[in-house]
Amino acid sequence: MLCDHHMTIQNILHVSLCPHKALVVSLASYCIFCSRACLIGVVKKQCLLYLCGCSESLRNDLSMCLSVCLLLYVFSSSGEDSSGERGSLHTWKGYSCSVTPERVLLSRPVLQAALGTRHGVLLVEGGQVYSFGEFPWKQSQVSEVGPLKPVLESALSGQRVVAVAAGSFHSGAVTEDGGVHMWGENSFGQCGLSSLTVVPNPTPVAVLDPDTSPPHTIRVLELACGEQHSLALSAQHEVWAWGSGCQLGLVTTIFPIWKPQKVEHLAGRHVLQVACGAFHSLALVRCLPPQEARRPLPDKCGQCNQLLYTMTDKEDHVIISDSHYCPLGVELLADGEARLEPGRSPPLRLQSSPSEPLSSHTSASAPGLQPSITDHTDYERRRTVAQNGEVLTTTDSDISAAGTDSDRTVGGVGGAGSQSSPYPDDQAVKEYLKKLSDTSLVEETAKTTIAGASFQPPADSLDLLTSDLLPGVMPVTTSSALNSLVSSCASAVAERVVSTCEALSLKKRINCYYPGVGGVAGAPGGVPGGFPVGPAEERVRLEESMQGKKSCSTGDIREEEAEGLSRRLSLPGLLSQVSPRLLRRASRPRVQAVPLTPVGGLPEAGELLPSLQTEVWSWGRGEEGQLGHGDNLPRLQPLCIKCLSSKEVVLVAAGAHHSLALTTQSQVFSWGSNSSGQLGHMACPTTIPRLAKLSEGIRVWDVGAGAQHTLLLADGDCYQPILYYSGQQVREAAQDAPQDQTEGYSYTQQPVLLPFCMNLGYVSGVFAGGQSCVALADRNVTGFIASLHELAAAERKFYCKLSSVKNHILRPLLDLGENYCSRYSSAGQRPWVRESLGTALGPASTVLLQSLARCYSRLCHLTGQHSASLTANLRRRRDVKSLVMLEHASIFLDTYNEYCCSVGNFLVMGGFQALAKPSLEFFGKCPELLQRLAESSEENIPLSDLLVALFYLPMRHLHEYGRLLLKLGTCFEVNSVDYQKLQDGCSKFEALALHLKRRRKEAEYTYHFWKSFPGKMTDSLRKPPRRLICESSNKALTLQNSGRFSVNWFILFNDALVHAQGVVPYKSLFSTHHVFPLATLWVEPIPEENTDLYGLKVISPEETFTLLACSSMEKAKWLRSINQAVDQAMSGAGQSGSGAGQRAEPPISRTACYTFYKDSRLKEATYEGRWLAGKPNGRGTVKWLDGRIYTGTFKNGLEDGFGDYVMPSKTLNLNDHYQGHWKEGKMHGIGTYKYATGELYEGSFQDNMRHGHGMLRSGTLNSSSPSVFIGQWVHDKKTGYGVFDDITRGEKYMGMWQDDQRQGTGIIVTQFGLYYEGAFNNNKMQGTGVLLSEDNTTYEGEFSEDWTLNGKGVLTMANGDYFEGTFTGEWGSGLKVTGSFFKPNLYDSDGDKARAVKLGRLAVRPEEKWRAVFEECWMRLGCEAPGQGENQRAWENIAVALTTSRRQHRDCPEMNLSQSHNRTLESLEFNPQQHVGPVTMEKYDRIRHYLIKACDTPLHPLGRLMETLVAVYRMTYVGVGANRRLLLQAVNEIMSYLARIFQLVRFLFPDLPEEGGVIPEPSSDPQDKKDSNCADTQLESPKPGRVVSSSSLLLPVLLPLLYPPLFTLYALEKEREDDVYWECVLRLNKQPDMALLAFLGVQHKFWPVSVPVLGERTEVVSSTKDACFASATETLQQISTTFTPSDKLQVIQLTFEEITKEVVSSLEDSFLWSMDDLFPVFLYVVLRARIRNLGSEVSLIEDLMDPCVQHGEHGIMFTTLKACYYQIQHEKTT
Repeated sequence: MLCDHHMTIQNILHVSLCPHKALVVSLASYCIFCSRACLIGVVKKQCLLYLCGCSESLRNDLSMCLSVCLLLYVFSSSGEDSSGERGSLHTWKGYSCSVTPERVLLSRPVLQAALGTRHGVLLVEGGQVYSFGEFPWKQSQVSEVGPLKPVLESALSGQRVVAVAAGSFHSGAVTEDGGVHMWGENSFGQCGLSSLTVVPNPTPVAVLDPDTSPPHTIRVLELACGEQHSLALSAQHEVWAWGSGCQLGLVTTIFPIWKPQKVEHLAGRHVLQVACGAFHSLALVRCLPPQEARRPLPDKCGQCNQLLYTMTDKEDHVIISDSHYCPLGVELLADGEARLEPGRSPPLRLQSSPSEPLSSHTSASAPGLQPSITDHTDYERRRTVAQNGEVLTTTDSDISAAGTDSDRTVGGVGGAGSQSSPYPDDQAVKEYLKKLSDTSLVEETAKTTIAGASFQPPADSLDLLTSDLLPGVMPVTTSSALNSLVSSCASAVAERVVSTCEALSLKKRINCYYPGVGGVAGAPGGVPGGFPVGPAEERVRLEESMQGKKSCSTGDIREEEAEGLSRRLSLPGLLSQVSPRLLRRASRPRVQAVPLTPVGGLPEAGELLPSLQTEVWSWGRGEEGQLGHGDNLPRLQPLCIKCLSSKEVVLVAAGAHHSLALTTQSQVFSWGSNSSGQLGHMACPTTIPRLAKLSEGIRVWDVGAGAQHTLLLADGDCYQPILYYSGQQVREAAQDAPQDQTEGYSYTQQPVLLPFCMNLGYVSGVFAGGQSCVALADRNVTGFIASLHELAAAERKFYCKLSSVKNHILRPLLDLGENYCSRYSSAGQRPWVRESLGTALGPASTVLLQSLARCYSRLCHLTGQHSASLTANLRRRRDVKSLVMLEHASIFLDTYNEYCCSVGNFLVMGGFQALAKPSLEFFGKCPELLQRLAESSEENIPLSDLLVALFYLPMRHLHEYGRLLLKLGTCFEVNSVDYQKLQDGCSKFEALALHLKRRRKEAEYTYHFWKSFPGKMTDSLRKPPRRLICESSNKALTLQNSGRFSVNWFILFNDALVHAQGVVPYKSLFSTHHVFPLATLWVEPIPEENTDLYGLKVISPEETFTLLACSSMEKAKWLRSINQAVDQAMSGAGQSGSGAGQRAEPPISRTACYTFYKDSRLKEATYEGRWLAGKPNGRGTVKWLDGRIYTGTFKNGLEDGFGDYVMPSKTLNLNDHYQGHWKEGKMHGIGTYKYATGELYEGSFQDNMRHGHGMLRSGTLNSSSPSVFIGQWVHDKKTGYGVFDDITRGEKYMGMWQDDQRQGTGIIVTQFGLYYEGAFNNNKMQGTGVLLSEDNTTYEGEFSEDWTLNGKGVLTMANGDYFEGTFTGEWGSGLKVTGSFFKPNLYDSDGDKARAVKLGRLAVRPEEKWRAVFEECWMRLGCEAPGQGENQRAWENIAVALTTSRRQHRDCPEMNLSQSHNRTLESLEFNPQQHVGPVTMEKYDRIRHYLIKACDTPLHPLGRLMETLVAVYRMTYVGVGANRRLLLQAVNEIMSYLARIFQLVRFLFPDLPEEGGVIPEPSSDPQDKKDSNCADTQLESPKPGRVVSSSSLLLPVLLPLLYPPLFTLYALEKEREDDVYWECVLRLNKQPDMALLAFLGVQHKFWPVSVPVLGERTEVVSSTKDACFASATETLQQISTTFTPSDKLQVIQLTFEEITKEVVSSLEDSFLWSMDDLFPVFLYVVLRARIRNLGSEVSLIEDLMDPCVQHGEHGIMFTTLKACYYQIQHEKTT
């Protein structure tokens, strides 16, 4: 069927029977020339009949359509059912209707293909590599095979290859371990193997990092190959290059490069992909993070170190110059002159319109459009190898001189001939400037234009929007040098320079959104008043010198994202030189901008999704414009193509002389050679990236680039991929002809659809190279492949839709936010001012709109990333496991939740209604664009409703997610893991879709409610996240006991219950209202028994009231609504949850925040923590407005338990800080209080006062405490026994107190050795007392003041003389004595002379000390008084205390307990004496072990008691308290401790015998039991049983902690005796062993004959020393390492045993000691042991020894040691 342009053929339905008797139904509407395709229907057995036609809408959209609109094409496969095939390979050439793809048959699916000029490489499943085509490098093999006969590369057997690449005449492969293998032509070093011109088989190439020692191997991810070079992308995402040419990007002029070298210019950047053309290279690079991208620009050239900018500050203006010339910017010739790389620039051609059709060209008709294509023979001819190994390349294009550019021919519009300049004439420039600026600028430019002078177009700054104004012509500079200079600065500093234009006296304000229009970015300065004149190389030098540091080209700085507006870059070294006067004039307020692209992407996405913030870098030869920088100059180093930086490029491809970039929005940018239409458009110039011309709705997702053609893989109207071809048509008869014979070849003006694409199946990737095309396709396997393609295609379509809304709707709306927007109409040139967006919306809605824009941007960005991820999955894996939306669904769910919340908030606040007016001015009264994007077919729909529908449109896509995941799930078995994942994902997205739908209804319901809300309460109650649930305007709910004329209105929101009140007669009905937060609201139904009232009891923290409903149904409705709202408010489901799993009623105990407004104690305080039925209960924090803060536990609304309280002190500007226990809102229990004055109290509290035992440290903050008190407090005053250490005076008081004063008996010791004990009254020494000085001078009598004698007394001197009488005066300053003096008789004995004073009579009795400490312990056990309580309750209190302490430590991370400590606490909670009855030895041991652990645990009451006793003991007897006269007090205090602790122990273990009781040993012999009964009558410790005593049970626990201060007192008391003893020990130990034994009278039979020395027996001689009885000596020395008397007695016993053992070894076994024989030997051992304070050890044992062992064997041994000590003191040597 044939038709013309007026004929319409649509959707022809064809039903027929195929030869296989299978029904074929096809509904088709596509045309290969119209670039549209759609196929819907059921197809069976591969027999397809396609009918297609161009619809009328398509013909209207396109500028051309062929006359033949109906194509009948029949394609039939082999007839076999291949529905299970994957990775099938199809290859063809050209695009004509007669082309039929040939299938390459392989045993395994193909994963990747790469094509060279005449060969290809295939990677199949399993990691094997095949080659096909022509192999001139294969010497011993067949050099050419058919395309359908691939050859296995056997050299790679055993290696698992993961990627392949093909250059023009060489190939490469990457193995699984990152190794590189190369083969093929190697004349230019492209294979990386030296001394070889060809590499016949794959050979490993080492990629080594020379910066490491030794050089380590670089792991490679992928390869790219050109004609003379190769690139590798490493695992560190760096680029390595080898081969020849400037396309390597290496700083060198010596080629070839045999070893791979790193491209240093890209070091530090994250390269994602590399691609190679014949003589150029491309790299896809991730953008730098914001902190790196915002670095200040350099002020010096990176190569020649010269200043880039200079400035002169005149009186009224500033002259800025950037005319820096860097000689290192381009490659230099031998003579030093700069030149271009070989090749010439293509001529520029002016078109009358961008869509001007071009017919098929021949080489004669358009020679300028045909590049030089080199075939294989020409390639061999051009290859010459020098003798030194360096490869020199010479081509025909090298012969052209540098000065012949002006002689080139340019094709004009009307077939214009040659002209002197390759650029447009002055008339074209004038017309172009008229379109760019106003009349004044054009006139000024026309005056200053030099006739016939050529100018350099700013290719790098050419904008894509302005390129359509004058195709083929570059924008030019403005009239003045200053304007051109600031334009170049604008490319570096953007908005900053614009803000200072006024200060720089510019004639025209430059719009910072389009800085490239105003001038040449980076152009050198020229003559003022004219265009800058200079060679193109000079501009490129400046550009590259700046590029080395800026990392982006200076072209096209118009940023499409508002992110650039937030940057405030400063020109380095420039603005700092501007005078302050100019800077003050330059300052002006800025409008806050909203970035529509998330900086850095989504943080939570991380590395899960591909990056969209990418840049494209290019380098190498540029004679065809394939570098994309707007010129034909070569680049020696990588340079960023700036205009692609914001295009979200995800894939780059390089043909022989052209380049392609694929974006996330499925657009294709192309640049470079367009001789055969391979760019997909006919627009000029081709030196900058331009969009390929495709019909609307065609979304490209894979590209391939060949020598002179481009292959595109895209989505059409259906989800099966379609193929487009752009470039040269390869005729069947000429396919084997040489490539340079191109006469008669036709080409495309825009991409055309390949007719056979629907028969290939589901194409997953395309590849191109030379003249060939390759497609990898899959057959649909149980619908799985089709579903994957449908999911990816739907995501790509959705992202394009979101991008369209962002670009055409959201960004224009945000641009309205400027304070003033002035534009000039073309007719009258009159400015009109539009109302600013901020004024129309108001401050609140403006902020919400910005939040909406940010959330929309995040959603759009996430969709783009997901689209790229799904597309990559189609190209590679094609499985379910790699679907990010399944493994990390939370990223998507959270983003949609956040976006829906922002849209709802904007809707609730009336933002869309307010946005309608400015939108109407912008979009006009007929917003067709809005209707089309919002997919609305209604007529006369309000603009605000259109905006609401548009911004809620993304929510529909959640249903699409669920549908497609469910469709994918049907492809798997129900019990498979993939099926479960897909089902779970489907459920999540569907549940979220339903939830967001409900939230939209809530937002709309709330918005309509606010429109009708009466009164002035709207402003205070209307909040963005607040949603209406229900309200009582229909009188359904009333307040019980309300007034007669009062009106009550209850409004339930998702966060609060509002009670509005008013009085009927008043005009304003609702005058007051109160808001009850739902998180602190409890509602209970009131039983309806005996009443007809349907009531609800509502409890809030400060109010309780009753609501009455009109019916039981209404009551149930409100009860359910309030409970659900409370539950959602607590869980956050009202904003971010899915609403699933709601409870019938919220928990009565919850966590919430509330600010009190009534409570006098907590007024205006904020509480955050746990609640119970309207009262704070549990852990929480209260903050008062005056700065007080309490953090701790509560009970019934009051502080109760452990808490932390901070109270500021206004006078000192510091804080009081209490940390401890509370009870009923007051400090009660143990705590620590740090006062702002610097004092610190640690102890007990009661009713906010210090009460009980405690310690107070007083002193300034910056010095040590001048005084410390530890003792008993009563009602915040010192009362009872206590110790006061006055550090300033050097005195320590130990006695009784009353109301903070010393009252009663007590002791004072000073640092000068004074000791006083006696009575105190009113804080003074008053009454009878005893005073001793350091020299033993003693006064016993009356005192009236501190240290003041007044009354009768006796003063005794150290020599025994004494005064008796009346004394007055202060001690130490002179005394007045009235009395008698007595001097003892010289013949009296020493006992008669000494008037012994018995100390301790006037001191506090030991049992009266520290009573508060023991009382607190009894109270913790539940006893009101000592011994009065229940044993069971005591153990319960112990368990509660331990459990509470463990919980507190668990809640506090810094106080966390170890696992072993936890186990110890658990074991202490139980009574070890589980059964009542007599205590046996086994039970006694369990009790003893329990006491040891309990006393060692401060959390146990006994452990707390032990810790306190140790603290008070050390406080008493350390420092000034270390006075020898306090020894008796110290010993008696320890004995008092033992007695009172033993009372506690017997209360906990009632079956334990009393002091001195006996526990019998377990025995079965009745006679033993009889002996044990009479054990108490014997003097020795009874062996059959164990005597129970406080010393044996508790002293091992207590004494080691008290030993240091106690032993110090013993040492001071025995100091004189120990000195005499020690002097004698030193003298006697000078003698050898035999002499000392003889001196001490030891009998010869006990003398050791030989002694062991180092394991051998050595005979004792006269000179032997310290060898006899050595083991006994060492044993006795251990007495100083033990603490308790029992341990010390055990050491003495072991010493006797060692002596006996050594004596018995030389005598008969029946030997028995007598004291006469034993004493001298033991005396020898004591002397040799050299125990320094033996007297102190003896006294300690004597005072604290257990009475039950005093008369036994241990007692005899101790008596022997004591006798030895006294013997040594009185021993005399001659």
